[in-house]
Amino acid sequence: MAFLQEKILLSVLLIFCMTVLVSSHSRYTPPTVAHLTDYFPHVTIDQGFSKFFGGSNIQLISNGSMANLALDKTSGSGLVSKNKYYYGFFSAAIKLPSGLSSGVVVAFYLSNADTFPHNHDEIDIELLGHDKRNDWVLQTNVYANGSVSTGREEKFYLWFDPTEQHHQYSIIWNNHHTVFLVDNIPVREFIHNSAFSSVFPSKPMSVYATIWDGSEWATHGGKYPVNYKYAPFVVSFADVEMSGCIWNPTALDSSCSKASSPSSDPVEGPEFVKLSQQQIEAMDWARRKLMFYSYCKDTPRFKVLPPECK
Repeated sequence: MAFLQEKILLSVLLIFCMTVLVSSHSRYTPPTVAHLTDYFPHVTIDQGFSKFFGGSNIQLISNGSMANLALDKTSGSGLVSKNKYYYGFFSAAIKLPSGLSSGVVVAFYLSNADTFPHNHDEIDIELLGHDKRNDWVLQTNVYANGSVSTGREEKFYLWFDPTEQHHQYSIIWNNHHTVFLVDNIPVREFIHNSAFSSVFPSKPMSVYATIWDGSEWATHGGKYPVNYKYAPFVVSFADVEMSGCIWNPTALDSSCSKASSPSSDPVEGPEFVKLSQQQIEAMDWARRKLMFYSYCKDTPRFKVLPPECK
């Protein structure tokens, strides 16, 4: 009997230790950083966006300031900004679906594939569902001039449960760099280098918020598809910020150059052209503790690493 109790105790301890290891990334306390999301006004969903697809799965709430997007067996759903932007600060507070979410993709991203189908640009924040309950992966990616064959993915665990409440996911995009932030903490900086400028997004883009079925690749390379037994999967978008140069295709100069008025290009100030020392240290924290994949370290995938990796 004592032997059986000892085995049961060891089994319980093993399960506990495995649970702690799996969820240890959510126990980190993040560094303190400036809240860039406090610099810009919120845009209501109904004012800033149109329905992109899956209209019946889109629900506007709180007088149009928030939106619930659903994925079910019939369709995913998505919103697209009414304006196109050339550089800017883009952010959304997102609360992810709880429960088992394998194969589900929630995305907040910029793209111009509708205007430039053969040489489009894209800046992606993708949140990938997981085979473990309430565990999600953050994937960032950058495409430029149709370079879809050279994905520039980096993947991170999150230091919180993204299904409990809204968290802010943000993008800085200007002539100097592209920065991805989570709750104002930079997790990745993609610097604009004139030596290989063709890999940097440089054309006006729309802002998208979507949820869809990524069964073929999202969770462990497609090992775990969406299980619609747990549908609908509902994501909440709130506190949206879209501050940048609104592209006007009929204007003679819609490039938001520094010669334009400061109000038309709000991400050219010192807080946005270069990371502060505090932000650099916070990004180093995130990358050391939470990043588990970078294309720049994937030598089996790339015989010759992309130029910005060197």
